[in-house]
Order: sequence, then structure tokens, then C-alpha cells
Amino acid sequence: MTRASPRTHFHSSKLLRCLADLSLVDAADSGGAFAEQLGLWIHFADAIALSAVHSDCIASAPKTRHGMQHKGPAVVHADAEFDRIQALLMNSIRKSFSPGLGKAHITLPTPILELPLDVAAAYAPYRRFYEAHQRDMELSIQPLRVNIRAAVAKTSPELGKLADLDAALEKILRDRERQLLSKVPVLLRKRFDYLFKEHQQRLADTGQADNPAGWTQAGGWLARFFHDMQMLLLAEAELRLQPAMGLIEAFKQETQ
Repeated sequence: MTRASPRTHFHSSKLLRCLADLSLVDAADSGGAFAEQLGLWIHFADAIALSAVHSDCIASAPKTRHGMQHKGPAVVHADAEFDRIQALLMNSIRKSFSPGLGKAHITLPTPILELPLDVAAAYAPYRRFYEAHQRDMELSIQPLRVNIRAAVAKTSPELGKLADLDAALEKILRDRERQLLSKVPVLLRKRFDYLFKEHQQRLADTGQADNPAGWTQAGGWLARFFHDMQMLLLAEAELRLQPAMGLIEAFKQETQ
């Protein structure tokens, strides 16, 4: 599976671009808003701790690569484990939307195909579905990141400092990032409402009667919603994987 480039800024992530494309966030303001929130998240004591780790990284930056050890079994295993977890999560998301791809442990809720539609009640199962995937990502990716960090730290003193920096960042930002990502299924409700209202307006304009059986067919408003939800889940999984991937890529760059 092709790997994306390591994380740079959250506001440049595929997830936020997808949210902006679906008109769920303001693309023009989201970057600055996130940067402002980030500054508020890092408390004074945490900022001092992070600054100390960063200073150590600079002070111990290698003048040569004589201290670099060969790529040991631990890093080889961590690299392979990253690929396994990435494929597992991406396939799990795709299978949950397409039963024909194989059995999924998280399954798309059976849609409510009835009129009049209670939008709030109809959306609630999809929010729980999205949140179940988020829990699955967190349970899989957090220990993966820890294992990769431990493996990379053993390869050289310089990468050991990078691992320390990653550990400091995770400690500082983990809870806040979880809170931020928990807003995605809440924002997704706006897309659900919009697509249904757009569907109703099109019927009113054309004088057609509604047919709930067609909602999940190709081009139907609910089928479009499923596509958008899958797109966001895949983008979020990619975002969550980027810190672990960045550690592996840093190791590869040092050994080239």
C-alpha cells in the first residue's frame, strides 16, 4: 500500500480537505483556528518539557553517521507491523461498507427506509458506527506507535532523541487530538441533513413522489452519504497513522 507523506500540519491533512469539500468546515479559517487551538492546548509546563527534549535533539545532532546501527530485526518487524495495521484498518473500513469484500467486525447499520423520516433517529446509528471505527483505530494505532518508537530508538542516539520527542508530543496532544477527532461524526450529521434536504428539494422541483427503496441505490442521497462517510474514515485513519509512519520514514532517511 502506498504511504502518504509524514504529518506536517493538521490543517493540510486529507481529512480536513475532505471536510472542507463537504462544506463541513471553513477551509479558509480552519488552519488558523487549529493553530490557535494548538497553542492553547500546550500548557506552560508541557511546553517547557517539549522545549527541553527539542533542545537535546539539536545539541546531539550527528556530525557523521558513525553512530548509526544497522537496521535490526526490531525495525524490520515494526515496519512490517505498520503495513499490517494500515492494511487491516483500511480493509476494515471498506468491508464495513461493502459486504461483498468479506466479513467485517464493524458493519454498516441497516438504513431506515421509511417516510416521514425522523432525521435525528435515522442518523444516530451512523454516528455510533463512525465512533466504533474511531475506537478501532485508536486501539490499533496507539500501541503500534509505541512499538515503532521503541524499535527506532534503539538504532542510534539521534533517533533515540527523535523517539523522545515523539513521546513528548503524544503525551501533550493525545487527549486534545481525541477530542478534536470526536467532532468529526458530529460534523457529519450536517452532511446527512444536507443530502436529505437536497433530495427533498429535487423531488419538489420535479413533482416526483419519494421512493425510500431508491435512497441506497446508485446516485441516491443515502448512497452518497455512505460514500462521503467512508471517505472521511479512510482520511482519518491515514491521519492517525502518520506519526508512526513518520518515525519509520525518519529511520529510512538516516540510513540512506
